[in-house]
Amino acid sequence: METVIDAHDVTKIYNEKKIPVHAVNGVHLHIGRGEFIALVGPSGSGKTTLLNIIGGLDYPTNGQVIINGTNITAMSSSELINFRLHNIGFVFQSYNLIPVLTARENIEFIMLLQHTGKKQRHERVLNLLREVGLEDKINSRPGELSGGQQQRVAVARALASKPQFVLADEPTANLDSKSAANLLEIMAKLNREEGMTFVFSTHDQRVIDKARRVITLVDGKITSDEKR
Repeated sequence: METVIDAHDVTKIYNEKKIPVHAVNGVHLHIGRGEFIALVGPSGSGKTTLLNIIGGLDYPTNGQVIINGTNITAMSSSELINFRLHNIGFVFQSYNLIPVLTARENIEFIMLLQHTGKKQRHERVLNLLREVGLEDKINSRPGELSGGQQQRVAVARALASKPQFVLADEPTANLDSKSAANLLEIMAKLNREEGMTFVFSTHDQRVIDKARRVITLVDGKITSDEKR
């Protein structure tokens, strides 16, 4: 299996000069193309911090993260912004949609930043909304959508840039059971049919049950790594 993400001895220390907190502590992690991974552990175990480091949203104190042969921890902030734009899709617990934009415009926004042509943008938006079952909500703003619908728009937005992989931080935390099940099935289908790599930070047993690899973090360290 081709390696997409290679994390070597990743450590993140907060409050280093006073009372140091080791949020992530010497993590080694290899993630292959097409994996469907749940990153689990108690609150404060370092799941979100590790996800943010892997996704280039934060720098480690020590160690490095290599994505498709590129050491992202050696990049400047502006280089990282450009790298994330073209390589990584993000799905957040709080959706992070732009309230004044429609579903179409929220999904299209990343493609505008990538300077994708108008015709390609419109075709991809329609295909993605169809994929997540929201083609009839193309002109709806986030405030007119349910939580589950907003999260499905967020998934479509994450996929709009054709990323190498998708990182999802507690994506089902604010959803009811039916919405969570629908969202998980959409992501599992994309994983099966398109080989899209997904890494979830989660407490949700429904996500854990769908995962084909479960990595457990405790006190910033990997304590188990189980493939199914």
